[in-house]
Amino acid sequence: MAKNRTAKLSRKTKETDIKIELNIDGNGESKIDTGLKFLDHMLESFSKHGFFDLKVKAIGDIDVDDHHTVEDTALLLGECFKEALKDKKGINRMGFSIVPMDESLAQVAVDISGRNYTVFDAEFKYQKIGDISSENVKHFMESFANTSLMNINIKAEGDNDHHICEAIFKALARSLNSATQITHDQILSTKGKL
Repeated sequence: MAKNRTAKLSRKTKETDIKIELNIDGNGESKIDTGLKFLDHMLESFSKHGFFDLKVKAIGDIDVDDHHTVEDTALLLGECFKEALKDKKGINRMGFSIVPMDESLAQVAVDISGRNYTVFDAEFKYQKIGDISSENVKHFMESFANTSLMNINIKAEGDNDHHICEAIFKALARSLNSATQITHDQILSTKGKL
């Protein structure tokens, strides 16, 4: 089946100016610059482990804090996935992955259902992970689910906040890689639409 599942979108507000290019059927190549080094690291891992080609350029009000940049990047990335998947014909729709990272373990399941919902069962010990607020990891996932119209269910545990977060992003990537694979010529829904 022909693959041209790409998106190139931008989002500009008074708080952020973001551009994202996504190729779902890529090789895991990335060029990420959000102004937040830890977010860059997570998106590079996401790209690599999902085999998504991803370019992100974000300018945000990080002098205030990281919230708007994290949120708006996630919102736009979700929009890119939604646009690139088009009518979702032929995709597996659901995907699941368990990823260990040292002492941490993350389990992520996704359903590209056309309905957004997020379950986030993970706790962090500290308020910051690198240069982002740990509470914004959950907010990233919720924002991404909202605009991509996906159900994302996350459970993770461990002792090191960096390891927990990175395992989550890698598991999300692997779950999405599985869910977006084209393996048939149907829309997997009794409704006939996702």
